[in-house]
Amino acid sequence: MTDKDTFVVWGGNRLKGELIPQGAKNEALQIISAALLTDEEVIISNIPDIQDVNKLIEILKDMGVEVHRLNADTYTFKADKVDLHYLDSEEFRLKTGKLRGSVLTIGPLLARFKRAYLPRPGGDKIGRRRLDTHFLGLQLLGATFNYSETENAFTISAPQLKGAYILMEEASITGTANILMAAVLAQGVTTIYNAACEPYIQQLCHMLNSMGANITGVGSNLLTVQGVEKLGGCRHRILPDMLEIGSFIGLAALTQSEITIKNASVDQLGIIPVLFHQKLGIQLEIRGDDIFIPQQDCYEIGRFIDGSILTIADAPWPGISPDLMSVVLVTATQAKGSVLVHQKMFESRLFFVDKLIDMGAQIILCDPHRAVVIGLERRSPLRGINMSSPDIRAGVALLIAALSAEGKSVISNIHQIDRGYQHIDRRLQAIGAQIERL
Repeated sequence: MTDKDTFVVWGGNRLKGELIPQGAKNEALQIISAALLTDEEVIISNIPDIQDVNKLIEILKDMGVEVHRLNADTYTFKADKVDLHYLDSEEFRLKTGKLRGSVLTIGPLLARFKRAYLPRPGGDKIGRRRLDTHFLGLQLLGATFNYSETENAFTISAPQLKGAYILMEEASITGTANILMAAVLAQGVTTIYNAACEPYIQQLCHMLNSMGANITGVGSNLLTVQGVEKLGGCRHRILPDMLEIGSFIGLAALTQSEITIKNASVDQLGIIPVLFHQKLGIQLEIRGDDIFIPQQDCYEIGRFIDGSILTIADAPWPGISPDLMSVVLVTATQAKGSVLVHQKMFESRLFFVDKLIDMGAQIILCDPHRAVVIGLERRSPLRGINMSSPDIRAGVALLIAALSAEGKSVISNIHQIDRGYQHIDRRLQAIGAQIERL
């Protein structure tokens, strides 16, 4: 454990105040990559100041994209002088290999410059994260993939992308985004069936259409793309991060705090308010575009209609995002009742529960995908321990647990949290959290 990468948290305090969610990380990675599709200026606002997004912006700068920061969350991008030779450099291989979001540059580079290069990308170590969906879709559009074992990287080329019927084997968000960004400049019509339809994909479609693309079916799992010859510039504002909003709701409940989440774009949150209110029993009130969570001493997990124990499972939109399951699990530890948390997508994402068990939570890890949480109903608080953040979402779940626990917790490896949560320590300090970054 190193001090440079550590939070020290004194828990057991009730928080009170307002939190403004950051821009959505998952949308930002797509939208910034889409700036490569045009040689005209693209202005993007509400960009979160987090490690993964900043790394992608740095990669675009190194490619030759002209980038200017207008204010804290607004940038201009102009990709009129992209240096394709940079894609062959060792520096590019090293930087993109550390960022899973770099996979989103493939579609735009192929569409506009006819070639792309991708080392096996990094990201959270949460189990297998296949790229087959991206590759199969782009191959149907005419791309050729060559894998180099010595470089552990893919070289992708496409002299001319042509529209095709694409039936995606899974509703991958980044896969849908990559195929969309390639298809908008392909010849002819592309039909994408079983496409992801999350608000972030809808946002990407709206942005591309504002640049001159022709995409219909937005919001459904059947997208039709009529290819165009050229795209222009645009202005785009990124949505608030729904995963951070869910994290804040869980934080308020577990720490018995009164928190207002401001400017939450409530109409874009889908099932998230229902998940926390109806399934986990957390009181919340929609006030215009804000979410108010009152201080509550107890919240009770719901049951199925026949009275059996509730199962909460992740699913493609409009289901529950797998990225929220860590927060759901930690929130349930002090609820009244029991719940089976079923994380279907990634087989390593629940392995952080051993830290919660050490803190006093009652959890049975059934297998890599399922855990039964038996709520403590506040009969005994969690206790502070030393622990390490394994990935972005588990990291913030452990931080929420530490803020509710009695005593001192030390969380190392916090760069994992910083990859997805903007200045989280300062924002929580502003509403009364005792958290120190060493």
